[in-house]
Amino acid sequence: MRFFNTAGPCRPELHYMLPATRRLPTVPGLVDRQSYFVIHGPRQTGKTTAILTLARELTASGRYASAVVSMEVGAPFKADPGAAELAILESWRQTAEWQLPTDLQPPDWPQAAAGSRMGTALRCPAR
Repeated sequence: MRFFNTAGPCRPELHYMLPATRRLPTVPGLVDRQSYFVIHGPRQTGKTTAILTLARELTASGRYASAVVSMEVGAPFKADPGAAELAILESWRQTAEWQLPTDLQPPDWPQAAAGSRMGTALRCPAR
């Protein structure tokens, strides 16, 4: 039985909702051009639902491996950027395991010096 959701991302199998990516008609073209974009709006307007749906659709297209990641887990480590990098990378790994099929998940992150770990990790090919 579906219901209206006002707390957290919507899931079409559980919640009544409009097509999430209809609000982002230009974003797939921006992704294809490797352009940056910002999704901005007030609370509870569907930003997270839309970006999670977009990531799933991009991955399903077969052209991209797309996961929604966050840097927030690094915030408690303001005095230790190296620890922040490690926390962020671990969070990214867990997110990739949850959002991506096994064959598109990243390999073990390579060794790199503090300050360059995320850039090095982002250049890794999928498994």
